[in-house]
Amino acid sequence: MSSSTRLARAVSLALALVATPVVAGQFDYSLYGGVEHSNNIGLSDTGAVSQWLLIPGFGFDYAQQGATLQAHVTGGAEYRDYLGGSYANQKFGELAGLVNWSVLPQRLDFVAQDYASVQPISTLSSNGPDNQQQTNVLEVGPTLYFNLGSALHGQAELRYINSRASRTTEFDSSRGDGALRLIRDVSPTSQLSFNVETQQVDFDDSDEVNYSRDGAFVRYVDKLAHMDLDVAAGWSHISFDSGGYGTASTPLVNASIKWHASARNTFGVSYTRDYSDAAQDLINLTESTEDATPMTPPLSIQTGGAVIGSGVYLEQLLQGHYDYAGDRLTVSLSPWYRKLHYLEGLQPDETGRGGELGVDYRLNPRLTLSGFANIEREDYTTLLRRDTTTNVGVALRQFMNSHWSWRVSVIDQHRTSTAPGQGYQETEVYFGVVYQR
Repeated sequence: MSSSTRLARAVSLALALVATPVVAGQFDYSLYGGVEHSNNIGLSDTGAVSQWLLIPGFGFDYAQQGATLQAHVTGGAEYRDYLGGSYANQKFGELAGLVNWSVLPQRLDFVAQDYASVQPISTLSSNGPDNQQQTNVLEVGPTLYFNLGSALHGQAELRYINSRASRTTEFDSSRGDGALRLIRDVSPTSQLSFNVETQQVDFDDSDEVNYSRDGAFVRYVDKLAHMDLDVAAGWSHISFDSGGYGTASTPLVNASIKWHASARNTFGVSYTRDYSDAAQDLINLTESTEDATPMTPPLSIQTGGAVIGSGVYLEQLLQGHYDYAGDRLTVSLSPWYRKLHYLEGLQPDETGRGGELGVDYRLNPRLTLSGFANIEREDYTTLLRRDTTTNVGVALRQFMNSHWSWRVSVIDQHRTSTAPGQGYQETEVYFGVVYQR
């Protein structure tokens, strides 16, 4: 069976898991179509090619919070028609969702979550049309809950995880994951837990990079009136099955603090130190939707920045966040710093830093002006290479009524690199019409 066929079946299974109960929840969707012009469609350092694109698509958001079923699924699909014929036309989809079925209330749940996305084939190249692929990570399994007293309870989890990529077959894997958690309610707002986790990862292409991962950590969670605290600390261990890679261990830290300074201002900082790989990172993105509220369906599909492959790395990530939500103005600022060290040396080590800024200003009840800027600098120490990428854009969206709107945007992308031929500059102009329910 081809990789693309397996990927399509994985996405179909995920959609089937969430499609049945749609009538019981809140379902929003959008249909959109637009034209785009790029003066360097291939994001090339030399020989830039101008190109018009026709881009129809749809997006959806489904949310349900029932006694038996809890779900939040957001996704979409779009078609990119390269009118000049410089590249073959493309079809892309994305899905981020979590479905929890309470088989026996407060005793047994069955969980399904999925993350389908567009990712680069190689992060060392620009995200041009020939460096994009579809990926999917599907996770399913039961969670058993048990009580050990009035304030002490536990849960046991068992998961099967399947990861697929349409082009990078080294990403294709099956893994089993188990966890045991003992949780004590310290106060009405805080919990203390002891957690043990184990995972076995088997890649389709090579037995040499198969590995097991074990970890144990203590976690403390406290939700106060103006502050959320989540701190986990422990130990993580990696053991490769073969290939001469041996074993590795490291302290495990995962901590975040969010301060609600006022009704309009929120500050946050987080730090992570742990072993991970591409599939695990995409799972973490899916899990972040668990507590999300219903949101606007996506109006376009973007290419992510995950390093798709089988490499296992030690990740150290420090992030900050600031949000301002006013009556007409919203602002979001997110600086970050990250280090990746690959245990098998299958990818070059990275040290990156950067930040993102987003601003929305409502000019009137139906007209919103938006702007964004992000910059990142990646140092590949083993390659003696540095890339600096800057993206800046502005957009205007006008609602004609409760369903119809139009939007126009201009985006400038620029990269400089110490590697010959890896820099580029592109200006992209887009105009589209949206129908939204």
